[in-house]
Amino acid sequence: MIELEEFAPGRWRVLKTRHLAPVSDLPMPMVISDTMDPLEQVDGKFYTSKREYRAVGRAHGLTEVGNEKPKLRTTRPSQTREEKDRRRASLKKAVERVRAG
Repeated sequence: MIELEEFAPGRWRVLKTRHLAPVSDLPMPMVISDTMDPLEQVDGKFYTSKREYRAVGRAHGLTEVGNEKPKLRTTRPSQTREEKDRRRASLKKAVERVRAG
């Protein structure tokens, strides 16, 4: 016999035994550490904290690779007026060649 459970008002599903497996054996698996191997920054000092390392880089106007924000383009290069005219001229030339044989 199939047993049903109501999981929302007027909505039913088959009752199954659910086994929630642990995601990790670690006590806090989603924590990212702030510590790192010592790295030298542009000021000549070595840093073991990611936060301090990045703060010094930002203070000196540096961009950390992978964290830069891309500049948004207002128009695509292929949508400029010059590009459209060039494309039309190329198509016109190709059609004239086909018609000429």
